[in-house]
Amino acid sequence: MIDTRTAPYGALLIRLALGAMFLSHGLLKVFVFGFAGTAGYFESLGLPSVLAYLTILAEVGGGILLILGIYARVVAVLLIPVLAGAWYFAHADKGWLFSNAGGGWEYIAFLIAACAAVALTGPGAMALVNERR
Repeated sequence: MIDTRTAPYGALLIRLALGAMFLSHGLLKVFVFGFAGTAGYFESLGLPSVLAYLTILAEVGGGILLILGIYARVVAVLLIPVLAGAWYFAHADKGWLFSNAGGGWEYIAFLIAACAAVALTGPGAMALVNERR
């Protein structure tokens, strides 16, 4: 049975953690690797450099929207393809454990599940825009 008194706070917690993760990864690309460095990495994977800029936009923008609770369900669903791309192009051949050389795909799988959880449960408590189900 779902505890309707605390469930909104559980949803809030996963939404905030997921938003913080996306925001921090996007800002890592901006401030540590730089736009050019991130674009170069994407090109080394055989991807067009423009996808690096779109990924940064998705991660930073999506992270902020999740943290604020603005259309969190939609944002979470739209971020799944970003994660699926990271899995397929950068981590799928590295094995399961993220501690493997080059990073495995366990963390990506968890983040996809977290996005699905936000999409299914909604934004939880303290959302600025609590979209209808």
